[in-house]
Amino acid sequence: MNENITLYGITGNCSLSLEAAVEAALQGGVGMVQLREKNISDEEYVRKAKLLLGVTEQYNVPLIINDNVDVALKSGAQGVHLGQTDGSPLEARKILGENAIIGVTAKTVEMAVKAERDGADYLGCGAVFGSVTKENAVPMKMETLRDICAAVSIPVYAIGGIDPSNAGLLKGTGIQGIAVVSAIFGKRSFEDINAAARLLKKISLEISGD
Repeated sequence: MNENITLYGITGNCSLSLEAAVEAALQGGVGMVQLREKNISDEEYVRKAKLLLGVTEQYNVPLIINDNVDVALKSGAQGVHLGQTDGSPLEARKILGENAIIGVTAKTVEMAVKAERDGADYLGCGAVFGSVTKENAVPMKMETLRDICAAVSIPVYAIGGIDPSNAGLLKGTGIQGIAVVSAIFGKRSFEDINAAARLLKKISLEISGD
């Protein structure tokens, strides 16, 4: 994967046309998109993924599928993101191939090291500031985030309640970038999505890799 990606957009809480919202975010500087859908059939998930691929591929930006290796395979998406209960990156690699982008959620140094050893391309770590999309999200201490970044060589993306008011607090942790849901896709207009992405892209560049 492109290790220069600093702003990772994750769909969710979007009341607008998803394809148009994603395009507005891409125009604002989002460098990777994750399609996160819950409580829908695999067939519907694949359909939505294919629609989004029509947008992301125009911008040469990878589309990642949340939690579902089969949907990633059937849709032709560039990769999958796995939670700790969603299967092994080793198995996902066998199914999706060597060129697939495989991300893994890691909440401890041990999880992070194991994910890298098992072939993950990047890590998602949090929730750094809580979460409005996951009620049971446990906040991650900055010390833990720094320790994870120091323990692995693959990109680490902080996630969880990140917005322009707090993203700067992540400077110095060693993260590659930030993964954002509501602060981008929770906006009520395409113009606001674009503006939010532009601002967060600027901030992500300022804090990445420190």
